Amino acid sequence: MNAPQTPVDPRLLEILVCPLTRTTLDYDREAGELISRAAGLAYPIRDGIPVMLPDDARRLDTP
Repeated sequence: MNAPQTPVDPRLLEILVCPLTRTTLDYDREAGELISRAAGLAYPIRDGIPVMLPDDARRLDTP
């Protein structure tokens, strides 16, 4: 069972974009990730802070 996610400030979600494609991100609250469909990556959110490093992102084709 996953630990509860720390909420992300909605104002922050409005300004964040994918560092690779500069496109908007979708917030997956349950998974605690920001999804870049253009890059095919899911950026993790740790302790309420998005980790926008491509090397730390999960490829969308992997669980």
